[in-house]
Amino acid sequence: MELSHISDTMSAIVDIMIIGSGNAPRRTNLRMRAARAAKGLTQSELATAVGVTRQTISMVEAGDHNPTLNLCLDICRALGTDLNTLFWTESE
Repeated sequence: MELSHISDTMSAIVDIMIIGSGNAPRRTNLRMRAARAAKGLTQSELATAVGVTRQTISMVEAGDHNPTLNLCLDICRALGTDLNTLFWTESE
């Protein structure tokens, strides 16, 4: 992956992680929820696969938790997808 793509992806993740600061709207991660459902995984099963609690997965999907980059990568690997697919948001 090119450095510019990594930088763009990191910027997108930071944008997502701003959830809850100030008056920023909460961003539910419907793409992550849909990818998990498409794989036939429960929140508990995904949590076990990535080494976190079910509550962590629930909070990430609900937009109540700012996942680390490592957690984002682990979730992407477990769901067979990439950061852009699950965590990229277009600038408003």
